Amino acid sequence: MRLTAVPRGKILLAAAAAAATALLTTGPVAADPLAAGTTTPTDRQQQYAAAAAEYGVPESVLLAVSYLESRWDTHPGQPSTSGGYGPMHLTDAAQVASTPSSTHVDEDEDPRGDESRPLAVDPAVAAEPSGDTLPQASLQTLDAAAALTGVPEETLRTDAAANIRGGAALLASYQRTLDAPVGAGSDAAAWYGAVARYSGADTEDAAAAFANEVYDQIRLGASRTTDDGQRVTLAALTLTPDESVLHRLGLRRVERPDGLECPVRLACEWIPAPYAKYGPGAGDYGNHDLGDRPAQQKIEYIVIHDTEGYFGPSVNLVKRADYLGWHYTLRSVDGYIAQHVKAKDVGWHAGNWYVNAKSIGLEHEGFAGHGTWYTEAMYRTSAKLVRHLALRFQIPLDRQHIIGHDNVPGTVASTVRGMHWDPGPYWDWSHYFDLLKAPFHSTGTPQTGLVTIDPDYASNQPAFYGCNQQPPGVPKPTPPAAPCPLRGSSSVILRTAPSADAPLVNDKALRPDGTPDTMYISDHGARASAGQTYALAGIEGDWTAIWYLGQKAWFHNPASAPTAKWAQGSAVTPKPGKATIPVYGRAYPEQAAYPSTIPYQTISPLQYTFAAGQRYALGGIQPGEYYRAVSFDGSAPGDRTVVRGANQYVQIQFGHRVMFANLDDVLIRPAAVGAPQ
Repeated sequence: MRLTAVPRGKILLAAAAAAATALLTTGPVAADPLAAGTTTPTDRQQQYAAAAAEYGVPESVLLAVSYLESRWDTHPGQPSTSGGYGPMHLTDAAQVASTPSSTHVDEDEDPRGDESRPLAVDPAVAAEPSGDTLPQASLQTLDAAAALTGVPEETLRTDAAANIRGGAALLASYQRTLDAPVGAGSDAAAWYGAVARYSGADTEDAAAAFANEVYDQIRLGASRTTDDGQRVTLAALTLTPDESVLHRLGLRRVERPDGLECPVRLACEWIPAPYAKYGPGAGDYGNHDLGDRPAQQKIEYIVIHDTEGYFGPSVNLVKRADYLGWHYTLRSVDGYIAQHVKAKDVGWHAGNWYVNAKSIGLEHEGFAGHGTWYTEAMYRTSAKLVRHLALRFQIPLDRQHIIGHDNVPGTVASTVRGMHWDPGPYWDWSHYFDLLKAPFHSTGTPQTGLVTIDPDYASNQPAFYGCNQQPPGVPKPTPPAAPCPLRGSSSVILRTAPSADAPLVNDKALRPDGTPDTMYISDHGARASAGQTYALAGIEGDWTAIWYLGQKAWFHNPASAPTAKWAQGSAVTPKPGKATIPVYGRAYPEQAAYPSTIPYQTISPLQYTFAAGQRYALGGIQPGEYYRAVSFDGSAPGDRTVVRGANQYVQIQFGHRVMFANLDDVLIRPAAVGAPQ
């Protein structure tokens, strides 16, 4: 999803200054620097140990807090989606205020995705959100860390060792304001309050949820190699934290109403999206539709979005009746969740009515193409929420059902070009599915005929361009002057031949003239994403070909550093005698299924074709369904009913988006090479 965040620099900086002043007047003076002649360790593990010793913080606490912020990655000089820097996620309100805005709703876009009741939202509405982007406590920890350590802010942004020292200094200052023990030998269990405050949360339950995750990590332990090649280990430690100090932080307490659809341990607040009229017409209402799911219609998908803006403004938008409604918004700095729409009801978030009617939409604070990174705290709470919903509604934990907004197809040929591309190539799908407890495994060999994309996120760094330079939107034909920062990505790049010099493949919906797609950040017509499974089309040396948008698409997949895993399962191919078959962006019933009270919804193919000899991975079989909802009070003929027909569809990973083919047009066979077709 896209959102315009209005710069509010003066407001943010004033709040930041107040927060920093409050910290400095209640915390300690800056600690003495390291002894003269002492050099900063070059080993990352030693850097954590040195910072912990210098400021009297238990090393396990420092490591675990850093892990929950960044998994110890440095992201050198690049801010998170909430303006945080480095492995300790030191935040900077000035960065938040200066982040370029994006467009939430494009001109002529229909976010509801139903031509029987098209929704035209004035794009100017997206320029009106207001409210703090971050809770005040987390606005300016970078300034506070600089004051406590005497290290310049720019150094704290870019130097990992300095950043770790800054985080340790903040934790120690928070501990002292609670009159709690600091120093060598202090008990890690006694640091719960300082850890909770470090979250930046403005509510008690959110601070507690963050601290609980940190202490869970201490008990579990961790070991990984960071984005700059440093091996760091947190040894598992059995302890029970002292949670009694939490109330002394003076944070807001949020009531948790009955019926809130979040796991109990997660911080979650009910901030309802209005189901209300805003005009005289029967269709002048927003910003979602009432439903009775799953009793009336099965929920098949959970759609992962990013807001293209900040938490506060996004929540202010979802509270407008004349705007869009989605089910949840997640905050970056601490993983806090706001629920807006009940799962039984239909949100307007995916731009495809068929998908909207059968999905739950989660918006994550952040940007798809600004070069920012998503925090571990938000990944954690999102994964726990999605796993909770998936188990409740029996949604498979795979990339055919847990999809990005960028995987949602256009409804008809004319809408494909304008579909959104969030959460973007920097969303770490492999790590996300690890957190969902559904990791991507190799289940086959080259002979089993399917491949699941899964590059090493940290080392896979495609050379995109266009970040931060203009709002995401329709792909641009020529590159802006500056490239995006090289950083980890879930995307692999697809070419027309097994060579790094070969042109990218063409997405005819984006470029009807047949020209190759580009590396522009939002131009994802020549990419496959981690977890997506495709039918094998060939192997040549270090290159693997898949069937993709009606063509062979090659990606680099060397045995020494594979970017995909072999898989097994079923593939779909046209029935004998059919040279080509159509593919669709929605699975609607045949005309005969509609009662006289409900207008027929045309089954309109997309501009792509599925040719004989090609194969695509089967993602499931879906019934032909259409949910009718066009009036506020349900008074329109046939309103709030589901039309079901005899049509059935196969869902396939046809390109970067899922699509559908009529079951009557295809054969489903084992994908194994040499299997009977």
